[in-house]
Amino acid sequence: MQRTIMGSLEAWLDSPRRKPLLLQGARQVGKTWAIRELGRMRFEQVAYVNFLDDESLARVFDGDLHPERILDAIALQTGIAASNPGTLVVLDEIQECPRALTSLKMFAEQRPDLPVIAAGSLLGVALHRGVSFPVGKVDHLLMYPMTFHEYLLATDAPLAKVLAGDDASLVEAFADRCVEALKRYCFVGGMPEAVLTFRETGDYDQVRAVHERLLFDYERDFSKHANPALAEKIRMIWASTPAQLGRQNKKFVYSAVRKGARARGYEEAIQWLVDAGLVLRVNRIAKPGLPLSAYADRDAFKLYLFDTGLLGAASNLGAATLIRGSELFTEFKGALAENYVCQQLVASGKVVPFYWSAENSSGAVDFVYEHAGKVVPVEVKAEVNLRAKSLRSFMEKYAIAQGLRLSLAGRKDQGWVVNVPLYECDLLPDRLPELAG
Repeated sequence: MQRTIMGSLEAWLDSPRRKPLLLQGARQVGKTWAIRELGRMRFEQVAYVNFLDDESLARVFDGDLHPERILDAIALQTGIAASNPGTLVVLDEIQECPRALTSLKMFAEQRPDLPVIAAGSLLGVALHRGVSFPVGKVDHLLMYPMTFHEYLLATDAPLAKVLAGDDASLVEAFADRCVEALKRYCFVGGMPEAVLTFRETGDYDQVRAVHERLLFDYERDFSKHANPALAEKIRMIWASTPAQLGRQNKKFVYSAVRKGARARGYEEAIQWLVDAGLVLRVNRIAKPGLPLSAYADRDAFKLYLFDTGLLGAASNLGAATLIRGSELFTEFKGALAENYVCQQLVASGKVVPFYWSAENSSGAVDFVYEHAGKVVPVEVKAEVNLRAKSLRSFMEKYAIAQGLRLSLAGRKDQGWVVNVPLYECDLLPDRLPELAG
């Protein structure tokens, strides 16, 4: 399967100012595959260490962190000349060995010639355990589930080529095929194993079995990486998120987690899930000033699951919804469509989405992000409905010239708003001027 992060990995490798790389992301998004693929493409040898599988090597980091000592130990364990600059050194599941994270500073200072990649699923959580983080001594990359475009590359490459091209009339001619593919993606999601299972079998039941196993594994991680009291709160937040998205007002409400619950008792659990990459937090903004982060309201936010396929599984949505018109998108009052858009925007790595809601009315805009020095408001419609009263009111109030409306309708430039098909969402934000033109 093709992953767009490969271009970023190669750019890191070729950079003259390269430092050890931290590749972060939730479990099972494809980090290990991407690293091994880089090794296959660009190296004769890969000295690969997995701290989940090799406790004896983890104990090596209890002593002196001098790079040559560590490289000798890796060479002894793997049989690969780890100190050779032509070898890629990989420290996988590094959250299981915090001292290995600390050692990256030594590699940056004493062996800058050596390509080193560390990958971790719960690295953000590990950083809260008193680990000495190598600030300024590492490069970072975040990896997410497969975007819709990556999914199409794996399951319908010709359609992916059409969508990525410049011929709007050709895209319009295959609009129905795009919509059907998007429905399948919203069910399958972007977890590589689920996509591969669907590509090989076309069996939705087998895909759902993958989802259910992943959900089970994530819940098992709660107890593994958090104390019992915190793990229980994490589990409650995790379980409540799909239902909260099903509400018309998707703002996260603590009392929906547990009667009488307050922010103070659950903030750590929410942050744990954010750090683990399992939920995407979108904060409300009071007004669309730049930078948007300066106007963020930390007390008002939405939580989305990091993958639409897992959201559907956690919500017990059956595959039968795929064959009933647009029902897949209208279930949950559009929660799947909104979660899908959030997932694509975050995976772009180029914008941080917020949302806006009025103080004393029901008006709201689903997403607001800044790009190229402009504020971009985004309304998400689950069907072909092109009404956007809240969006227009927001834009008039704050004198914003143009916004985006994502729906199942085709491209349409109305001046004040550009309608972009939902299946072109992951082409944003870079192609906004092109789509608007």
